[in-house]
Amino acid sequence: MRSRTPGHTTDEKDHGRRLRQAIERTGYYPEVVSDGVFAALGGERVSAFYVHHEPTFERDEVRRHLTVVVLTPTRLLLAHTDEHPGDDLLPEPHTSTSTEAITLSSIRSVVVTRMVTNPSSGPAPAAEAVLTIGWGGVSRIDLEPASCADPQCDADHGYTGVLAGDDFSLRVSAAAEGRDAVTGLLEFAEELSARTRGA
Repeated sequence: MRSRTPGHTTDEKDHGRRLRQAIERTGYYPEVVSDGVFAALGGERVSAFYVHHEPTFERDEVRRHLTVVVLTPTRLLLAHTDEHPGDDLLPEPHTSTSTEAITLSSIRSVVVTRMVTNPSSGPAPAAEAVLTIGWGGVSRIDLEPASCADPQCDADHGYTGVLAGDDFSLRVSAAAEGRDAVTGLLEFAEELSARTRGA
Protein backbone atom coordinates (compact mmCIF):
# COMPACT_ATOMS: atom_id res chain seq x y z
CA MET A 1 0.00 0.00 0.00
CA ARG A 2 2.97 2.25 -0.61
CA SER A 3 3.71 4.30 -3.66
CA ARG A 4 6.91 5.82 -4.96
CA THR A 5 7.51 8.44 -7.57
CA PRO A 6 10.95 8.05 -9.11
CA GLY A 7 12.78 10.96 -10.61
CA HIS A 8 16.25 10.92 -12.03
CA THR A 9 18.46 12.76 -14.47
CA THR A 10 22.15 12.93 -15.17
CA ASP A 11 22.38 16.01 -17.39
CA GLU A 12 23.19 19.57 -16.40
CA LYS A 13 19.68 21.01 -16.65
CA ASP A 14 17.75 22.26 -13.64
CA HIS A 15 15.01 19.71 -13.00
CA GLY A 16 13.16 21.75 -10.40
CA ARG A 17 9.99 21.73 -12.50
CA ARG A 18 10.04 17.92 -12.79
CA LEU A 19 10.61 17.68 -9.02
CA ARG A 20 7.64 19.94 -8.34
CA GLN A 21 5.46 17.83 -10.68
CA ALA A 22 6.55 14.60 -8.95
CA ILE A 23 5.60 16.09 -5.57
CA GLU A 24 2.22 17.19 -6.95
CA ARG A 25 1.51 13.69 -8.33
CA THR A 26 1.66 12.23 -4.82
CA GLY A 27 -1.31 14.37 -3.80
CA TYR A 28 0.22 14.71 -0.34
CA TYR A 29 0.05 18.39 0.64
CA PRO A 30 2.03 19.34 -2.48
CA GLU A 31 2.20 23.07 -1.69
CA VAL A 32 3.47 22.44 1.83
CA VAL A 33 6.06 19.89 0.69
CA SER A 34 7.24 22.02 -2.24
CA ASP A 35 7.60 25.09 -0.02
CA GLY A 36 9.86 23.19 2.38
CA VAL A 37 11.94 21.53 -0.33
CA PHE A 38 12.51 24.60 -2.48
CA ALA A 39 13.24 26.83 0.50
CA ALA A 40 15.98 24.38 1.54
CA LEU A 41 17.35 24.29 -2.01
CA GLY A 42 18.01 28.03 -1.80
CA GLY A 43 17.91 28.45 -5.56
CA GLU A 44 20.43 25.69 -6.25
CA ARG A 45 19.95 23.55 -9.37
CA VAL A 46 18.22 20.16 -9.05
CA SER A 47 20.47 17.52 -10.63
CA ALA A 48 18.49 14.41 -9.61
CA PHE A 49 15.71 13.54 -7.18
CA TYR A 50 13.60 10.75 -5.74
CA VAL A 51 10.15 11.10 -4.15
CA HIS A 52 8.97 8.40 -1.74
CA HIS A 53 5.35 8.46 -0.49
CA GLU A 54 4.55 5.96 2.25
CA PRO A 55 1.40 5.52 4.33
CA THR A 56 1.91 4.07 7.81
CA PHE A 57 -0.63 2.58 10.18
CA GLU A 58 -0.98 4.04 13.67
CA ARG A 59 -3.56 2.20 15.76
CA ASP A 60 -6.80 2.59 13.76
CA GLU A 61 -5.59 5.50 11.62
CA VAL A 62 -3.50 5.80 8.48
CA ARG A 63 -0.71 8.37 8.62
CA ARG A 64 1.23 9.35 5.57
CA HIS A 65 4.91 10.16 5.23
CA LEU A 66 6.70 11.73 2.28
CA THR A 67 10.45 11.71 1.75
CA VAL A 68 12.04 13.82 -0.96
CA VAL A 69 15.72 13.23 -1.74
CA VAL A 70 17.38 15.83 -3.96
CA LEU A 71 20.86 15.98 -5.41
CA THR A 72 22.31 19.37 -6.33
CA PRO A 73 25.78 20.16 -7.69
CA THR A 74 27.09 20.62 -4.13
CA ARG A 75 24.63 19.07 -1.68
CA LEU A 76 22.29 16.20 -0.84
CA LEU A 77 18.96 17.44 0.49
CA LEU A 78 16.58 15.27 2.53
CA ALA A 79 13.05 16.45 3.28
CA HIS A 80 10.56 14.54 5.41
CA THR A 81 6.91 15.54 5.76
CA ASP A 82 4.51 13.90 8.22
CA GLU A 83 0.91 14.57 9.16
CA HIS A 84 -0.20 14.74 12.80
CA PRO A 85 -3.48 14.92 14.70
CA GLY A 86 -4.14 17.90 16.92
CA ASP A 87 -2.45 18.07 20.30
CA ASP A 88 -2.21 20.42 23.28
CA LEU A 89 0.07 22.87 21.50
CA LEU A 90 -1.55 22.70 18.04
CA PRO A 91 -5.17 21.62 18.47
CA GLU A 92 -5.82 21.32 14.72
CA PRO A 93 -4.41 18.56 12.48
CA HIS A 94 -1.09 19.69 11.02
CA THR A 95 1.99 18.68 9.06
CA SER A 96 5.65 18.91 9.93
CA THR A 97 8.40 19.19 7.32
CA SER A 98 12.03 18.70 8.29
CA THR A 99 14.88 19.33 5.86
CA GLU A 100 18.55 18.48 6.11
CA ALA A 101 21.24 19.56 3.67
CA ILE A 102 24.51 17.63 3.55
CA THR A 103 27.50 18.78 1.54
CA LEU A 104 28.61 16.12 -0.93
CA SER A 105 32.13 16.26 0.50
CA SER A 106 30.70 15.18 3.89
CA ILE A 107 29.17 11.95 2.60
CA ARG A 108 31.25 9.01 3.78
CA SER A 109 29.38 6.10 2.25
CA VAL A 110 26.73 5.25 -0.31
CA VAL A 111 25.58 1.66 0.12
CA VAL A 112 23.31 0.09 -2.51
CA THR A 113 21.75 -3.34 -2.00
CA ARG A 114 19.95 -5.04 -4.89
CA MET A 115 17.77 -8.11 -4.44
CA VAL A 116 17.43 -10.18 -7.63
CA THR A 117 15.14 -13.19 -7.76
CA ASN A 118 16.08 -16.43 -9.55
CA PRO A 119 19.71 -15.35 -10.13
CA SER A 120 20.55 -18.66 -11.84
CA SER A 121 18.25 -17.66 -14.73
CA GLY A 122 20.63 -14.91 -15.80
CA PRO A 123 20.48 -11.11 -15.58
CA ALA A 124 17.17 -9.72 -14.32
CA PRO A 125 15.90 -6.39 -12.98
CA ALA A 126 16.17 -5.96 -9.22
CA ALA A 127 13.06 -6.97 -7.28
CA GLU A 128 14.01 -4.73 -4.35
CA ALA A 129 16.62 -2.09 -3.66
CA VAL A 130 17.94 -0.39 -0.53
CA LEU A 131 19.90 2.87 -0.56
CA THR A 132 21.79 3.70 2.64
CA ILE A 133 23.75 6.94 2.96
CA GLY A 134 26.15 7.78 5.80
CA TRP A 135 27.77 11.11 6.63
CA GLY A 136 28.46 10.74 10.34
CA GLY A 137 25.38 12.54 11.60
CA VAL A 138 24.04 9.44 13.35
CA SER A 139 26.07 6.52 14.67
CA ARG A 140 25.09 3.48 16.67
CA ILE A 141 27.04 0.82 18.50
CA ASP A 142 25.77 -2.75 18.55
CA LEU A 143 27.38 -4.56 21.50
CA GLU A 144 27.34 -8.18 22.55
CA PRO A 145 29.33 -10.20 25.09
CA ALA A 146 32.66 -11.32 23.65
CA SER A 147 33.61 -14.98 23.75
CA CYS A 148 36.54 -17.20 22.86
CA ALA A 149 36.83 -20.44 20.89
CA ASP A 150 37.06 -22.60 24.03
CA PRO A 151 33.56 -23.95 24.83
CA GLN A 152 34.65 -24.70 28.43
CA CYS A 153 35.85 -21.15 29.09
CA ASP A 154 33.75 -19.13 31.52
CA ALA A 155 36.01 -16.07 31.76
CA ASP A 156 34.67 -12.58 31.19
CA HIS A 157 35.97 -11.44 27.80
CA GLY A 158 34.26 -8.07 27.89
CA TYR A 159 32.22 -6.91 24.96
CA THR A 160 32.60 -6.74 21.23
CA GLY A 161 30.61 -4.59 18.88
CA VAL A 162 30.18 -2.81 15.64
CA LEU A 163 30.05 0.95 15.13
CA ALA A 164 27.66 1.70 12.27
CA GLY A 165 26.64 4.95 10.67
CA ASP A 166 23.51 4.83 8.56
CA ASP A 167 22.09 8.33 8.62
CA PHE A 168 19.52 7.64 5.91
CA SER A 169 18.09 4.46 4.46
CA LEU A 170 15.34 3.90 1.90
CA ARG A 171 13.97 0.56 0.67
CA VAL A 172 11.67 0.01 -2.30
CA SER A 173 10.11 -3.12 -3.71
CA ALA A 174 8.84 -3.91 -7.20
CA ALA A 175 6.00 -5.96 -5.67
CA ALA A 176 4.75 -3.05 -3.58
CA GLU A 177 5.80 0.06 -5.51
CA GLY A 178 6.38 -1.17 -9.06
CA ARG A 179 9.52 -1.86 -11.05
CA ASP A 180 9.88 1.79 -12.10
CA ALA A 181 10.23 2.80 -8.45
CA VAL A 182 13.09 0.33 -7.94
CA THR A 183 14.77 1.42 -11.17
CA GLY A 184 14.40 5.08 -10.18
CA LEU A 185 16.02 4.53 -6.80
CA LEU A 186 18.92 2.64 -8.35
CA GLU A 187 19.44 5.39 -10.93
CA PHE A 188 19.41 8.03 -8.19
CA ALA A 189 21.93 5.97 -6.20
CA GLU A 190 24.16 5.68 -9.26
CA GLU A 191 24.12 9.44 -9.76
CA LEU A 192 24.83 10.08 -6.08
CA SER A 193 27.73 7.60 -6.12
CA ALA A 194 29.20 9.30 -9.17
CA ARG A 195 28.89 12.75 -7.61
CA THR A 196 30.51 11.71 -4.31
CA ARG A 197 33.44 9.90 -5.96
CA GLY A 198 36.55 11.63 -4.66
CA ALA A 199 34.49 14.42 -3.05
